[in-house]
Amino acid sequence: MKLNNKKMQTQSIPLRGLVILMLIFGLPQEHLNAQRVETGIDVLQKSNFRILSGKRIGIITNPTGVNKNIVSTIDLLHEATNVEVKALYSPEHGIRGDHAAGAKVGTYTDNKTGLTVYSLYGKNKKPNSEMLKELDALVYDIQDIGVRSYTYISTMGLAMEACQENDIELIILDRPNPIGGLKVEGGLVEPDYISFVSQFPVPYVYGLTCGELANYLNEEGLLKDGKKCKLTVVEMDGWKRDIIFAETGLPWVPTSPHIPNSNTAIYYAISGILGELYTVSIGVGYTQPFELFAAEWINADKLASNLNKLSLPGVIFRPVHYKPYYSVSKGEMIHGVQLHFTDVTKAPLSLIQFYVLQELHKLNPDKNVFEMCDKARLNMFDKVCGDKKIRDEFSKNFLVKDIEDLWNIPAEDFKEKSKKYWLY
Repeated sequence: MKLNNKKMQTQSIPLRGLVILMLIFGLPQEHLNAQRVETGIDVLQKSNFRILSGKRIGIITNPTGVNKNIVSTIDLLHEATNVEVKALYSPEHGIRGDHAAGAKVGTYTDNKTGLTVYSLYGKNKKPNSEMLKELDALVYDIQDIGVRSYTYISTMGLAMEACQENDIELIILDRPNPIGGLKVEGGLVEPDYISFVSQFPVPYVYGLTCGELANYLNEEGLLKDGKKCKLTVVEMDGWKRDIIFAETGLPWVPTSPHIPNSNTAIYYAISGILGELYTVSIGVGYTQPFELFAAEWINADKLASNLNKLSLPGVIFRPVHYKPYYSVSKGEMIHGVQLHFTDVTKAPLSLIQFYVLQELHKLNPDKNVFEMCDKARLNMFDKVCGDKKIRDEFSKNFLVKDIEDLWNIPAEDFKEKSKKYWLY
């Protein structure tokens, strides 16, 4: 990426190295000469909401829907004199972030605006005609994390179908992919494994912004019956594919309780699949969600040593010991490793959890995580992977090389196919 500050270009530490140092040592973001980015809501606001003028709209959003000054998109549009906001639509966690993960919510009233809030994470995951009556357009403004199993893109895709079925426009206010727009990993979702955590056949790490993904779903005929909705994407200003969120200069609003910062959004990709088994702690329930791999029976020093001997690009591991406050192994002293990034762009993010399982099996062949878990969790593991083949092939020998082609080849094909939908 190009830097605006010539003086900074002469320093020996590259920008991404500074980002990593900032994340490790907790330096304020103003210490970083970051690429300045304006999201879709910022661009829309500069135009005085021109494309919404005179329209009756609904808004699908949550606390991440804010401008660069952390003013809510709901409040900006509700107060705009040339826009009529008729209703709000809430994904998982609620419109104001006041609902726990997985909590099913019904229709309620937003205390601040008095607007009706329709839940899209309860009885209805897709807006129906009654919810959309009298609307000219739906506006979607949610920060995603670039991983397929995170449910916000499922909400977006189902909203696209609802807009097509009810002949209204969907307007997406685009936001950065926190992992950047170049990393694509994982197989596609097979038809039998379509679910709310894998709603569409895209890779686990898909390398697109939500606006680009919406264009892909629309133009590739991936909505219900292959039909297209009327879609408008308000593009960002200043975002480049090769930057992660910490380089944007934007404030991070937690996308959910366990994604407190933009770095956690990247860590989610390294452990979220394994976390579905609930046999190994991945740091959820402790202070470092998705950064850790630990259990009572793990030898932390040996696991860290074995993983580091693999020389996986972009990462190093260190031994850790901790007591989770809740979730897996609550209150027990457990042992394992913490992953540290040295170069996010080179790290094989989503395969890291399988490398951990590989080395755990070498050290503890009597501990089979697929046999130790509740059998119902295997189905969720497969849904998040996108099909059953990954678990079937990997569990034969617990070797990553046995699933590399299944994981990487579809991702490479998708990346080439999706390039024509790149907006940046």
